[in-house]
Amino acid sequence: MPGLIEIPKSSFLSAEPKVTLVNAFSRPFDNAVATARTCYSSKGIVTAEQVAGEGLDGEKRGERRQKRDELARSIYKAGHHTTLQHAYFQFALENVSRQFIWSFLHSHPFYNSEQVSQRYVTVNPSPVATPPLAGGAERVYRETVAFQTRAYQSLTEKLKPLVGREYQARFRHADLGGKKAATAVQKKAQEVARYVLPVATFAYLYHTVSGLTLMRYWRLCQSFDAPLEQRWVVGKMVEAVLREAPEYRAILEEPLPFESTVEAQMVEAFRATPASRKDFRLEFDASLEGRTSKLVDYSKEGEKMLAAAVREVFGLPSSALSDDKAIEMALDPAQNKYLGETLNVTTHSKLSRALFHPHYTFRKKLSHTGDSQDQRHRMTPASRPLLNALALDEPDYLVPVLLEQEPALAGEFGEIMERTWDGIAQLKKEGVPDEFASYLLPNAVAVRFTESSDLLNLHHKHAMRLCYNAQEEIWKASVDEAQQVREIHPRIGKWLLPPCGLRARAGTLPKCPEGERFCGVVVWKKDLNEYRRVI
Repeated sequence: MPGLIEIPKSSFLSAEPKVTLVNAFSRPFDNAVATARTCYSSKGIVTAEQVAGEGLDGEKRGERRQKRDELARSIYKAGHHTTLQHAYFQFALENVSRQFIWSFLHSHPFYNSEQVSQRYVTVNPSPVATPPLAGGAERVYRETVAFQTRAYQSLTEKLKPLVGREYQARFRHADLGGKKAATAVQKKAQEVARYVLPVATFAYLYHTVSGLTLMRYWRLCQSFDAPLEQRWVVGKMVEAVLREAPEYRAILEEPLPFESTVEAQMVEAFRATPASRKDFRLEFDASLEGRTSKLVDYSKEGEKMLAAAVREVFGLPSSALSDDKAIEMALDPAQNKYLGETLNVTTHSKLSRALFHPHYTFRKKLSHTGDSQDQRHRMTPASRPLLNALALDEPDYLVPVLLEQEPALAGEFGEIMERTWDGIAQLKKEGVPDEFASYLLPNAVAVRFTESSDLLNLHHKHAMRLCYNAQEEIWKASVDEAQQVREIHPRIGKWLLPPCGLRARAGTLPKCPEGERFCGVVVWKKDLNEYRRVI
């Protein structure tokens, strides 16, 4: 079809990514121009049909559409891009790697995804993303993936007795022979065992973005960490939209070549060595001082700013509303009842928006799989690393807490990591580019980064991740963060609570919103310093 882009043929050895456009706005491009014209219309709303010249004869319709494209190009070049955010496109994506999802699809705030979970869904032996390799390199890659898959299956089974004991300790009257307990034990065992799986593992998901975000995808698709797969998948997404609305071709820019990206140029300029990368890791880890997440910067007058903002909302002087009372009004669920609701409405509340002003910055270290959970909190943005430029030199990974309870299993886990990095080293000796060798990295690989948040969005994140059902690493990081905020801002920190704690204070029933997924611990009665969990 004329107007479609040319997608380079990929030489990946695995199944092609499957991209299906399942939902889209009607007349998305015409709508974008109609919204722009409406801004300056003295006659009310301009419709997409008017923009496209519907109802006009052929020549006049052609002139109208030419003007449409000229206006679209003009406002696009001027940077007036909000018009392109109205139309959304929902894709079903299959045969895409976890590396691509982590590094590209979920690395920014402007999307929504529902992805198959490795926590709750058993990963069956299946094809993984296999980059263009040949000869000995292909053999090493396939053998390493097969080893990682067997290790996952074996570790899942070996973990079940340990998980069962921990489950019985939490649910004392549980019947471990029953279906409910068996299912819970299976899920927890595979949640930990998944740490050995490669980031090449395929996933499937629904992914929804605006027209503007899709155009940004296309412009930067040939960037770290997986440029070939990114170009392939995003190209199919763009092609699907152009079939639906070929008019987007009028403003679609070509992708930047990989070597033209700022990151590629920086990597080339600095030429880091294994020794310098190791120095970085040691320096970063020492700065954490034993924590998963270390508070490294914050609004020093955060409590005063919050209190003043609350007074501003109601036009009250400090003589009428003290700092203590103002902070309680904003953060105590007994007074700010919005905090006890299931639906997060705080950004729509004039009072709760006072929480935007205090800011906190944390340096943290999570596994690839833990960070894949953390990055879904899109309003607590982070500067994440170029993973395939940092992580290939030597084994560098996190050990799940559960494995630390069983030295033999922890030792076996370490051996699996050594064998995995040995496969990566063999690929490097074969001359395989870092981009392709990095697909063998395990989910356990360490990801080091800095993350910042305003109090409003940190509060919401902790409400989700201080829950005992949250993934263990992100739960531990959230406990670290809440404890440190308490130390520097005690009047704020005491209100960073899990959902059951907020609901209990607000008088919302049931206190635990998880229903059958209740963790088995009356967390709302515990102080933060008493939080302990293994599973």
